[in-house]
Amino acid sequence: MTVSSVIYVAETQSRADALLKGCVYSWFVLALCGQWLFAVYIMARYGSPLLSGDYQSVNQGNHIGGYKPGEGFYNLVYFGHILPVVLLGLGGILQFVPQIRQKMPRLHRWNGRMFMTLGLSGAITGLYLTWGAGNRLSDLGAIGITLNGLLIPVAIFFAWRYAIARNFSAHKRWAVHSFLLVNGVWSFRLYLYGWFVLNQGPNGNSSKLDGPMDLFFSFACYLLPMAVAELVFWAERQRSAAVKWTVAGLMLLGCLITLGGIAAIGFVSWVPAIRA
Repeated sequence: MTVSSVIYVAETQSRADALLKGCVYSWFVLALCGQWLFAVYIMARYGSPLLSGDYQSVNQGNHIGGYKPGEGFYNLVYFGHILPVVLLGLGGILQFVPQIRQKMPRLHRWNGRMFMTLGLSGAITGLYLTWGAGNRLSDLGAIGITLNGLLIPVAIFFAWRYAIARNFSAHKRWAVHSFLLVNGVWSFRLYLYGWFVLNQGPNGNSSKLDGPMDLFFSFACYLLPMAVAELVFWAERQRSAAVKWTVAGLMLLGCLITLGGIAAIGFVSWVPAIRA
């Protein structure tokens, strides 16, 4: 191989690396915008009524369960499940900002502990609300989100274990999976509303969220992003520029889907609730 060929291959690999990294960062920027918008929505939809004492108003619109007068323990778990989403949405995505990890390691560690603690709490309270309190539309439709809740402690355990062992490469991998699992319900909303807008209404959906597309999205909302994340980790280790370009294209498609989902649910649900 000539010197010029070596230089060409090196430059091609460098461009492929930059493209892959750019697509990944673009997705995280979109996720940050969507997460923060969701956090503002949660505060407007649930935080304000709780602070004002108007608990009944949280039951406006489509709701599974909701506030139940006179049921103190249930309501404590209910609001304890929903309101931490604000902190998870505002702080979770910051764990992946390189400047924060490098220049503010203490903030990174404490923010990570907060995310892990609230993520575990959200999984436990979510499982209780679904199966203990009966906040589900159907047993079949609840299977996907139940598996999501069961996987969250597993991913968080490994993220914590590898952080303690200072195996930061493995820690990053499991931290990404923890983030994707904790935000599974958020992704489900994006996929579902994006699907509704694309079809101009339900298509393969049911009122109990157990239609074929409902079931698909209930699993895909976390399994699909996790699979793509594994592809990205794999592509980063490869020398082939073609592999990196292919996975970068997949990430670009993921960006478009995420953007479409945020726009769909944002205009249909979140923004109107915030303005109200």
